[in-house]
Amino acid sequence: MAKKSPRSKSKSSAKRPWYKRLLRTFFMFVFGLFVLSVSIVVLYRFVPVPVTILQLTRCVEQFENDKPIRLKKHWVSLAEISNKIQLAVVCSEDQKFLNHNGFDVEAIEKAIEHNRKGKRVRGASTISQQTAKNVFLWQGRTWIRKGLEVYFTSLIELIWSKERIMEVYLNVIEMGDGIYGAEMVSQIYFKKSASELSTAEAALLASILPNPRIYSATNPSSYPRGRQTWTMTQMMHWGGKLDYENPPSHK
Repeated sequence: MAKKSPRSKSKSSAKRPWYKRLLRTFFMFVFGLFVLSVSIVVLYRFVPVPVTILQLTRCVEQFENDKPIRLKKHWVSLAEISNKIQLAVVCSEDQKFLNHNGFDVEAIEKAIEHNRKGKRVRGASTISQQTAKNVFLWQGRTWIRKGLEVYFTSLIELIWSKERIMEVYLNVIEMGDGIYGAEMVSQIYFKKSASELSTAEAALLASILPNPRIYSATNPSSYPRGRQTWTMTQMMHWGGKLDYENPPSHK
């Protein structure tokens, strides 16, 4: 039996209905994005994140507002970041960080109920979600962005360790106007390395995270001071140390 020539194959593919060709192109495009996203997440499992979408967004905002472009950051390993600041952000932002798989279902349900009552909007993002959002996504509350946040959060929880998620988080998190990461904010605010932070300093830095461009660690208002005191109390309940090998149980 004679084999079909390449020309006959191209003719047969050209005879396919246009919608089938469109669907094939669409699925190839989606598959390519999937492979690309997984590859980037795997890469960032081992190498520092050079720049995040949030950081680039802030630079664009500064340019549009005729402000000097400010992007201050300095990547360090988790071993060079005090365990006190690691514990402080967990106590302040996500106390189930070591136990959940990226999402705090109970906190999400409480936030939905709270927001349904028409009160001030409350979020329920975990440290994993914040890391995924800051590294891979843009700011916003659209369903598309939230869906991608779920996707990337699941990916980093699957591919990275909890230590790696914390390392990336503490290196890219926004901690001031154009200031990113625990090491840079420690040097600017306290004139010391992130490895030398005291309990009070770590708790104060964690207290400004809800809005680091408004709240200041150098001249804190009553709100971050209150959060600082509460966070230090929580840190004492945790024994003053974040233990990745033996996470506490949360019922």
